[in-house]
Amino acid sequence: MLFNSYVFLFVFLPILLLVYYGILRTIKARNAWLTVMSYIFYGWWNPVFCLLMIASTASDYIIGKHLYKAETEGRRKLLITLTIIVNLSVLGFFKYYNFFAGSINGMFTWLHLPVYAPVIANLILPIGISFYTFESLSYTIDIYRREVKPAKNIVDFFCFISLFPHLIAGPIMRYIDLDRQLKDRTHSEGKFAVGIIFFVTGLLKKLIIADNVAPMADALFNSHTATTTLDAWLGSLAYTMQIYFDFSAYSDMAVGLGLMIGFEIIQNFNSPYQSTSVQDFWRRWHISLSSWLRDYLYVPLGGNRKGKYRTYLNLIIVMLLGGLWHGAAWTFVIWGLYHGVLQAVERALGPRHPLKQLPVWGQKLVTFLLVMVGWVFFRATDFSIAFRILGNMVGYTGSRPVTPLHLAYPAGLLFLAFATVVSMAYPNLWNQPVRLNLRTALVYGAGLVVSIVLIMTRQNSPFLYFQF
Repeated sequence: MLFNSYVFLFVFLPILLLVYYGILRTIKARNAWLTVMSYIFYGWWNPVFCLLMIASTASDYIIGKHLYKAETEGRRKLLITLTIIVNLSVLGFFKYYNFFAGSINGMFTWLHLPVYAPVIANLILPIGISFYTFESLSYTIDIYRREVKPAKNIVDFFCFISLFPHLIAGPIMRYIDLDRQLKDRTHSEGKFAVGIIFFVTGLLKKLIIADNVAPMADALFNSHTATTTLDAWLGSLAYTMQIYFDFSAYSDMAVGLGLMIGFEIIQNFNSPYQSTSVQDFWRRWHISLSSWLRDYLYVPLGGNRKGKYRTYLNLIIVMLLGGLWHGAAWTFVIWGLYHGVLQAVERALGPRHPLKQLPVWGQKLVTFLLVMVGWVFFRATDFSIAFRILGNMVGYTGSRPVTPLHLAYPAGLLFLAFATVVSMAYPNLWNQPVRLNLRTALVYGAGLVVSIVLIMTRQNSPFLYFQF
């Protein structure tokens, strides 16, 4: 079920809120209702996937209980190893088995060896599995570290994992972030109103900006012929804006929906295209994933505590695995490696880095260009497309297309210009005071009407991060 669908807006959400506020009075009952509705929300695509999430959630709930009670260090290590293996094995099978099997087959074919790893046809990736697996893992790891106590009842834990606003595409929440709110949270008209503002903002970002620049990006990356330098830059810029406004839109809507039911969901974006370095970019982009990788991978690897060369290696390993987390393809691995190397170089050179010698606006521009080049690998389905586009960007072009992008999508070009200015010059909603008055109500009321009209008159488009 999509946030930007009439089924969600006119059926699911009204029923959820009507029962939540009109009938239920206790937090325990409301948590149970949210859990049931979240599973309906998740099972809308494929009810079978609910069984996998139930099994994963129940497993970590049980292991978490035993882990907390374990008295010997040996038993604690055994249990935490067990939960890590179980979670990563499930994620690895559904998301990476065919990728690794295909890669192994390709290597053996290149070596002319008669070895073949079976590829499973029609293996479907359960939607949101990367997100709820990381959330569930953080729960047991935090118990192991004695940073959090296990959930007192299974309903609260199932509610934490399945909570529909952040279930499919984040932010990646940790139990410590929602523990108190699952037990006691406030509900107010003001909180609900701010939730509507965030939700409508997300709808507008998705429907008006992301969906209108998407055709330009698709036209470039879905083409198998060379194009002009201008089109290569325009198409790459279009995807750069699409992925930001699409993903941040989902996060804004998740925050808004959370506020409507009393939950305060963490910020996931902080004007990332205004970053002054690649390290700064990762402090602003997909903040929940960046902090997860830092706390559960970078720090355990040694962080910056084992010398400068180990620090550089840790940065590269973390970003490489972060790239693989996004998708089972070598293009994602290279994208992660690219960001890891850029961060390692920034850390190694420090204030001597050429980027630091530029004025602030220059640092922002260069960082933005570096990020945009990385998005080419992220979006391209294979290396041939990625290198072709990068070659086109630096002047290695082919024959001129029949209709250049700026002529084929004149409206998209206007939205692209608007998106670029907004993302690079204006603060996001988190950094602006929210004034609840008549003017705000009229503006966002009009925005909701526009959004509904767009939803009813065009085909729904899924959010980009659903595939990750």
